Amino acid sequence: MDKWLGVPLAFLLPLILVVLSGCAGEGEVRGRPGSAGVRDPYFPRLGNGGYDVQHYGLTLDYVPSTGRLKGIAEITARATQDLSAFNLDFAGMRVDSVTVDGDSAALHRAGSELTLRPRDDVARGDTFRTVVRYSGVPRRIVDPDKSHEGWLVSGQRAVGLGEPTGSMAWFPGNHHPSDKASYDIRITVPEGQKAVSNGELRSEDTKDGRTSFVWHSAQPMASYLATVAIGPYKTEASVRTEKAEKAEKAGKAQKVGETAERKAGETGKAARTADQGSTPLPIYNAVDPSVAADSARLLAELPAIVTWQEKTFGPYPFSSTGVIIGRKGDSQYALETQNRPFLPGPTSVATLVHEMAHQWFGNSVTPKSWRDMWLNEGFAEYTEWLWAEHTEKIPVRQSFEEAYEDDENWAFPPAEPPSAAHISNAPVYGRGAMVVHRVREAVGDAAFFRIVRGWLETYRYRNADTNDFTAYVERESGRDLGAIWDAWLYGDDRPPLD
Repeated sequence: MDKWLGVPLAFLLPLILVVLSGCAGEGEVRGRPGSAGVRDPYFPRLGNGGYDVQHYGLTLDYVPSTGRLKGIAEITARATQDLSAFNLDFAGMRVDSVTVDGDSAALHRAGSELTLRPRDDVARGDTFRTVVRYSGVPRRIVDPDKSHEGWLVSGQRAVGLGEPTGSMAWFPGNHHPSDKASYDIRITVPEGQKAVSNGELRSEDTKDGRTSFVWHSAQPMASYLATVAIGPYKTEASVRTEKAEKAEKAGKAQKVGETAERKAGETGKAARTADQGSTPLPIYNAVDPSVAADSARLLAELPAIVTWQEKTFGPYPFSSTGVIIGRKGDSQYALETQNRPFLPGPTSVATLVHEMAHQWFGNSVTPKSWRDMWLNEGFAEYTEWLWAEHTEKIPVRQSFEEAYEDDENWAFPPAEPPSAAHISNAPVYGRGAMVVHRVREAVGDAAFFRIVRGWLETYRYRNADTNDFTAYVERESGRDLGAIWDAWLYGDDRPPLD
C-alpha cells in the first residue's frame, strides 16, 4: 500500500456513518456509501465511487514567501448511485469546512481519504455541489518510482504536477483518470508574479498588490493533467493561422499584441480576422525569464508541430495550446499537462513533439486505469519516430530496430508493468511504440492511419483501455492480430525480428 493513500479505516467509516445516521424515513432516499477507491490495479485507493464529477471550480490564493495556499474547491458531481456518504482524495493541508448543497457535512479524514456525510442522502442521477475550504502548505509527493510530484517549490516559484497522484496535494477531488471534468481555476499571487494554468485565460486583475488570473478549461480533463505554474514568467499569446505559419517560416511572423495580458482579450478578434479557410488556434506560452533566450527556437517550432500532428492524427482536440517552460530543476520531468505541457527548462524538439502528441493520446483519449499507460506513452514515443522521419529522413523502421535492440525495452510486457513503480519505465514507451509499429506493418499504411484517426475520433474526450484498443483495431482492420498482442504487447520474451 502506498503510504499517502490512506488507511483501511477509510473503507469502514462510510458504513459506520450510515449506522449512526439511523434509518431513513418513509419516502426518503436510502443511500449507501460510495467506495473509497476504484480498485485501479496499481493505485487501488485512488479515485472514489458513487459519483461522477462534472466540474471543478478552484479558487486558490498563494503566498510564495510563506509557501501557504488557501483554497476553495467547488465540486459539481452527479450521483451514480443513491449516496449516503462519499469520499474525496486529498493529501496534506487542513480542511477548514465542508458543505454539500449548502449544508454542513460531517467529515472524517484518514490519510488522503476524506469521507463526507451530507445532511440528506443524494439520489442516483441527482447533481450535487460540494464546497471544501482548505489551507496550509501543500506537500510534495514521492511516487513509487521515487520521482517527485504534487506541489513543487523552488524559491518564489511553484508548480503543481499530478501524474499519477500529485493533484491531490493541492486540491481535493476524484483523482483517478477515469473521472474527467471541466475546470475553472482562479489563482491569486503577489503582483509581478504570473500564474499559468490549463485552458484559456479569461481575466487578469490586480488589486491591493495581488493579481488574480482566471483560467477556463471547457473540454474534459483528468485531474493528473491539471497544473498551476507560479513564477516571474514571461508570457505571450498569439493565434496560429495558415497565414501566420507561412509568415513565421519566412521569418516574418507578427505578434498579435505586446503582452499576454493585453492579448488575452484580442484572441477572438484575431481569430475573426484570420484568412478564410485557415484554422485559428490560440497559443499561450509562458517561459521563465532565465531561459527565455534558450527557449526561442523551441517556441518557434510549436505551431508547425501542432499543424503536422493535426495532419497526421486529426483535429487538435482542445480550444488552445501552448507550453510552459520553467527552469531546469523545477521538476524532474516534462509532463503533458492539458493544453500546454510543462517543461523543466528548454528541451529537445523531440520532447516537445512527444508532449504535444499526448494532447491526443492521453489527454483527449485518456486511460481507464494506470495499467493502460502504454496507450499514452507508446503512441507519444511513436510520434517521435514519425517526426524524425518527417524532419530528418530517419526511417521509422530504423527507430523501431534501435528500440528492439535496447535491452531495457524488454524488462516486462508494456501492457503489464509489474508494479506502480514501473508504469513509466522503458517498456511502456519503447516497446509500446514497437507494438504500434507492428500493427502498422500488419495492416498497411493507409489502413493504419485511418484506424488511428478513427480511434481518436471515436474515443475523443473519453476513457479507453487496452482491450478497447485491440478490439477497435481488429474490427476496423478486419484482421486477427492476436499474434501481435501475444508476442509484443503481453509476451515475456523478445520475439524474433522479421
